[in-house]
Amino acid sequence: MADRQLTTLLTQLRTPSLPFPQSTTLLSKAKLLLLQLSALTPSPTILPANLTLAREVYELGALHSLRAKNPDSFTRYVSQLQPFYELPPSAFSSPSQNQNKVTALWLLFLLTQGRYTEFHSDLEGLSTRGSVAEVENDKFLGYPIKLERWLMEGAYDRVWKAMKKGEVPSEEFGVLCEVLTPQIRREIASSSERAYPSLPFLSAQSLLFLDSEGAVVDFAHSRGWVIKDRTIYFPTAAELNADEEGEQEQEKEVGQMVIENTLGYARQLETIV
Repeated sequence: MADRQLTTLLTQLRTPSLPFPQSTTLLSKAKLLLLQLSALTPSPTILPANLTLAREVYELGALHSLRAKNPDSFTRYVSQLQPFYELPPSAFSSPSQNQNKVTALWLLFLLTQGRYTEFHSDLEGLSTRGSVAEVENDKFLGYPIKLERWLMEGAYDRVWKAMKKGEVPSEEFGVLCEVLTPQIRREIASSSERAYPSLPFLSAQSLLFLDSEGAVVDFAHSRGWVIKDRTIYFPTAAELNADEEGEQEQEKEVGQMVIENTLGYARQLETIV
């Protein structure tokens, strides 16, 4: 009886446009039914069919949480899913339709938090899902892997392009990209400060992918930049000793390369438009 009711609830929960209050109510009912089936957490005594139902409840809970921009709820559902994902495929009555998607969203979430050590640790755990090529070519799993690689390389032009609305694998990824955007702007700003004493106002707007001049002014003020004669001046670094100067020179060269690549992409966009 409980399993049939649960199947009915899951049919409703599979609707992406379901309002979060409604999905929350349905998820609460679903978890009560899982309790009746003793399937809230996996164990060897649970029937494969019930394990499959439980896994999907938590997966849909994670997806609805992201659509509602509720990171705490998303984190809880992913935590509840981990014991299920550690089980062999034979423990379930059918394969998951959302496992790669939820895992990829979790990896992207770790990037938005700057939790790179956890990102790489979880990435290593994906070896059970296939070869490196298979994982990276997966529609969902490949997305955060490429973003992280480009972020580490300073290839922000590729990151900006990948985060555009039409480029993300699904709606939920777009929600996390909104969170990642300010972080990338801060990294580009730091590279700019290391690489140049100043930048033309319009170059800074293109570089940071800001929509208006007012947004550039607000961002500049938040960084302590000075705007004068349509030019943005970055704060002057304090005097450095010889060792620090060498390190700063290397950072400057890297920063200039990053900025030029990103500006080049921004100019291409302007030409297309």
